Amino acid sequence: MNFRRIFLVKCLLLLFPSAKCAVTKWIYMPVNDSVHLSVAAAGSIHQAMWMRDKKLLQIKDMITKYYVNKDQCRCKIFLNGTLQIEQLVKNDSGKYTVLVYGQDGKLKTEEDTMLIVQEPVPQPNLSVDCVNGSVLVTCEGKQKTKDHMFIIEVMQDKIKKIRRNTTKVEFYTHYSGMFRCVVKNQVSEKTAEKKIKCSGQLDLYLILIIAGGAVFFVVFMILLIYCIRKKRAERLEEDDERMMQIRQVDAEMMVQELPQLPSNPSLKQPRMQQRPLPQPQTQQQAVPPQPRPRTQQRTPNRPREGP
Repeated sequence: MNFRRIFLVKCLLLLFPSAKCAVTKWIYMPVNDSVHLSVAAAGSIHQAMWMRDKKLLQIKDMITKYYVNKDQCRCKIFLNGTLQIEQLVKNDSGKYTVLVYGQDGKLKTEEDTMLIVQEPVPQPNLSVDCVNGSVLVTCEGKQKTKDHMFIIEVMQDKIKKIRRNTTKVEFYTHYSGMFRCVVKNQVSEKTAEKKIKCSGQLDLYLILIIAGGAVFFVVFMILLIYCIRKKRAERLEEDDERMMQIRQVDAEMMVQELPQLPSNPSLKQPRMQQRPLPQPQTQQQAVPPQPRPRTQQRTPNRPREGP
C-alpha cells in the first residue's frame, strides 16, 4: 500500500475526529508476523463483527461465522471480540472496523483500527571515503520492492543527516571520525558503523584557529608598522622644532651682539677697514693723472767733494 496515501488518510481523519468512522488507533506490524486487533468496548460482548471494506467474520452467542474464505483470511476471532491475523502480508494493510452489538441488537460501539504491514529494513551499506581532503559518506539500504522506503539517519559527533522515504543518503563533509548509519521504519531498525581518518585532513576548528592567528598576525604587523612610522614622524617634527628654536636663539643672540661691535675696535677694526679701501682709488681715478717729468731733464747729482 502507498504510505503517502495512508499518511493523507491519517491527516484527514485527524482533522475530522467527530466522523463516524474515525480511526482510533494505528498499528504497525512486520511481514510474516501475527497481530491482535482488540476491542475497547467495556463489558461483555454479545455480538462483534469485523469488516475490511466488506464483512470478514463475526461472533454471536459464542459462535463464529466467516463471511470470507477462512484460509485466505488467515484470521480468527476470540470471545472478547479480538481479531487475530496470522502470517501478515503487505496486502493486509488497511482499515479494520469492528461493530459491537448488545443483547437487544442495538449498536453499542464502532471502532476503527488502521493496520500497516511493513517489510523489515535491510542491513545498511555504509561507505566512507577520502576525496581531495574531504570525506564522502554514503549510506544505502537495498530495497526489496519499488515502494520499499525507510528512514536513514547518518550521525557523527558534529553532524546528523536524516532522510525520510528514501533508500540512499550521500553527502560530503570535512569531519573525520566514527560514522553511524541507521536504517529504520516503524517495525525494525538496523545499524552500521565505520571509522575513518583522512590523511592530511585538518579539522575545521584547527583551520579556523590557523586562519584567525594569521589574521591577528597581519593586523598586529600593520599596527606595529603604523606605530613605528608615527613615532618616527613625531621625532622628526620634534627635531625640526628643536632646530628652529636653536636657529631662533642664534639669531636673537646675533642681534643682541651687533651693538657691541664698536666697543672692541682692536678686534673689529681690521674687518671694518677692509671694505672702504677702494674709496681712495675711486677718488684718485676721478682726478686726471699729472704728467711726470722726463728723466732727461733731471740733472745728475754731483758727488760731494771732501773738505
